[in-house]
Amino acid sequence: MKQYLFFSEEVSATKKQGKPIVALESTIISHGMPYPQNVQTAREVEQIIRDHGAVPATIAIMDGKIKIGLSDDELEMFGKSKEVAKASRRDLAYLLATKKLGATTVAATMICAELAGISIFVTGGIGGVHRGAETTMDISADLEELAQTNVAVICAGAKSILDLGLTMEYLETKGVPVIGYQTDVLPAFFTRTSEFPLHLRANHVDEIASTLKVKWDLGLNGGVVIANPIPKEHAMEEKFINKIIESALKEAEERHMTGKDVTPFLLAKVKELTEGKSLEANIALVKNNAVLGAQLAVKFHSMKA
Repeated sequence: MKQYLFFSEEVSATKKQGKPIVALESTIISHGMPYPQNVQTAREVEQIIRDHGAVPATIAIMDGKIKIGLSDDELEMFGKSKEVAKASRRDLAYLLATKKLGATTVAATMICAELAGISIFVTGGIGGVHRGAETTMDISADLEELAQTNVAVICAGAKSILDLGLTMEYLETKGVPVIGYQTDVLPAFFTRTSEFPLHLRANHVDEIASTLKVKWDLGLNGGVVIANPIPKEHAMEEKFINKIIESALKEAEERHMTGKDVTPFLLAKVKELTEGKSLEANIALVKNNAVLGAQLAVKFHSMKA
């Protein structure tokens, strides 16, 4: 396994020093945002994590290796390149074997983070059960990964383009804790709230860190979702965004889009229909998650020491 892992200088030095590390995905760079906002956001998010006492490790597939931490030039390349595959669990072995470029999704980032000994991972939003999944069976691999991989995922909930009710049911069935950070309801990415209540709430980072430690000490395998609402000043109005999402979903259906092509299309359409406001919201919520993720990594690391 070790022969497939390549640590950047910064991450390698941090591991030797025994300091906290936060994993970051690369799909958000290659497929989640347009250039140059994607690279600029990636750099800013990494710096936020450093500023709050941890070290960022952006993960990607390159040259037959799982890169744990990217250089500035590599971030730029992933942001510009049109030849980057979207890598989930099913794609990892093929991309490594063929030495192709791969940007890791939530699921793949969780796998790679666990292999690298990193427990805390910051992203924008998790995937979930797609609308109409009762007939299409279109369910994100993120959910299955959360059921089996020991990594905590800080996110702004699940994207409201999904069936949030079925997503929560799926996570409950798989025994995945969903902890609302200072909230009693599931945030829905662009909005701070949804109609779905959460059974677990933490008002302080210490509570989340303690929960992670106890869970994994008990041998209860699987991840934890920490749902961190988008900051109020960047949140979008629920009725407004839901109307736009309905319109985007209808167009995707008319185009007979399926699988992992759906989400990038929907997000691009939402960006277009909100005149760019959704991109601003996306950037703001990722930065907000980075702050919480770094704070959690520092606290969780101190409990393990």
